[in-house]
Amino acid sequence: MKPYQRYLQRLGFAALTASAFAWTGAVAEIELTPHNLGSTGPGPNTFSGTAEICVFCHTPHGGDTSAAVPLWNRTLATPGTYTTYSTVSSSSITGQVAPVGSVSIACLSCHDGTQAMDTLINTPGSGTNPAAFSASGTWTGNDRPQGLANIGQDLRNDHPIGIQYGGGGITAGAPVAPTNDPDFNAPSNTVINTTTVWWVDSEVTPDGTRQKTDMQLYTRSVAGIDAGVSQPFVECASCHDPHTSNATFLRVSNDGSAVCLACHNK
Repeated sequence: MKPYQRYLQRLGFAALTASAFAWTGAVAEIELTPHNLGSTGPGPNTFSGTAEICVFCHTPHGGDTSAAVPLWNRTLATPGTYTTYSTVSSSSITGQVAPVGSVSIACLSCHDGTQAMDTLINTPGSGTNPAAFSASGTWTGNDRPQGLANIGQDLRNDHPIGIQYGGGGITAGAPVAPTNDPDFNAPSNTVINTTTVWWVDSEVTPDGTRQKTDMQLYTRSVAGIDAGVSQPFVECASCHDPHTSNATFLRVSNDGSAVCLACHNK
């Protein structure tokens, strides 16, 4: 039994432990993936200095307030550091590309390869000295992503991120908005906490509700793009879920190009 399950029982929440176990699947998933960089990690790159898992990305206190991802525990680069996929490169691209931001810049704070994976804002032990943390253990493997996981800062050879979905200008109300570019499937949207959120149903959950196994779109308002009107953009986490145990962290299996065809009407 996990420590937090015992904690629930000690608090008298025995009736809740069954439902709490449903949550353990998510905990177990990240624990068993290469994103577990702590001493218990199963991947090629691990650090012996802590058994914590979440700390390499998140912190309960003192996170980067400029990050779109909650409680982000890594320093973000400036958007201009990256070379983005330009719409000039292909006549088939109809959406405009925004400066790197949203959740993508958080992903790149590790995957651009410029910072070691133990370069954290707030280290385990309630904010211990980062230098002392680095000296508290040793890395097995590499201290930075390797191969395709090291995307670098030139993003022109990767799927566009920070790009308007479906040709841009999608502002129609719920539940489904048409795209300006017919080569894209129409996204669904709903309002959560006064903010419109967007997604494209995958074959796994084609039910018109927003699930982790759908392709997530991220609402952004960007100066100079459609007069700064909020609309859905494609970001790294549109296709990837950093907490899943799926291969290459895809939201669903790409067998039959299911990830690609969820958005692209081909």
